[in-house]
Amino acid sequence: MQYIGEIFALMTAVMWSVTSIVFTEASVRVGSSVVNITRLVLAAVYLSVTILIFGFPFNVNETQIVFLSASGIIGLVVGDGFLFKSFQYVGARISMLMMSLVPPVSALLAFFLLGESIAIVGIAGIFVTIMGVAIVILQKGVDKNFSPHNKVKGIIFAVFGAIGQAVGLIFAKLAFHEGEINGFVATFIRLIPATLILLVYLLSVNHFKNPFAKYKNNFTAFKFTLVGSFVGPFLGITFSLIAVAHAKVGIASTLMATAPVIMLPLVKIYYKQDLNFKSIGGAFLAVAGIAILFLK
Repeated sequence: MQYIGEIFALMTAVMWSVTSIVFTEASVRVGSSVVNITRLVLAAVYLSVTILIFGFPFNVNETQIVFLSASGIIGLVVGDGFLFKSFQYVGARISMLMMSLVPPVSALLAFFLLGESIAIVGIAGIFVTIMGVAIVILQKGVDKNFSPHNKVKGIIFAVFGAIGQAVGLIFAKLAFHEGEINGFVATFIRLIPATLILLVYLLSVNHFKNPFAKYKNNFTAFKFTLVGSFVGPFLGITFSLIAVAHAKVGIASTLMATAPVIMLPLVKIYYKQDLNFKSIGGAFLAVAGIAILFLK
């Protein structure tokens, strides 16, 4: 099928936009750590059933397992952990806009770690993306229902989240360089060590909160987490890997990074927020910078 990678990349952007809203709603109700561990467990269940039903092959070598495990731990535990904290403090729109920094950071990491070159126009794209993000985050206030006092903290968490996801992407790319892997299988391999590491960490710092007790007192949060786990770590991550496997990484990354723009009408409809020209212009500028970076 022609353009299958590009189609899956756009579907990923839509799913991440929806996921950011539902996980924000869940995180503000029961806390980011509860949502994070629950969505990984639920996604692992979804993936296990899918792999068993369709009989997808586990054609992976030890090196690929190591790279995918590292990708999962860094991207899903560290990166998403900070992103969920950002959801809790500044909401979905600003948090997802900060994720526009993932492609530029990935390009810089690939330059230093993988020896991939960056042309002058690519460097210009990085600066345009940063300018777009800056236009939005330097505005006064945050999305309604979130305290302005937490804005700086939320943005810092989002920056760390972007760095974590970028590093995770580099390790995933290394795994695919080793050979072809089924998207659902690759996602499953990423999820399992990430889930175990996160659980061990929460228990070691005595920060583990019984999800059953939390969700029992707030079933609405569980419904949001249930939907988000299916749309995000199950379909979203899998589709992103399929997109990278069937399209040029730069094109796939650019299409997936349109999530902040796709979010604008969702935020308008769901939160009934009035979006000013700076917010809209900044989001479009950030995505345009990513396009300049990769579509040169």
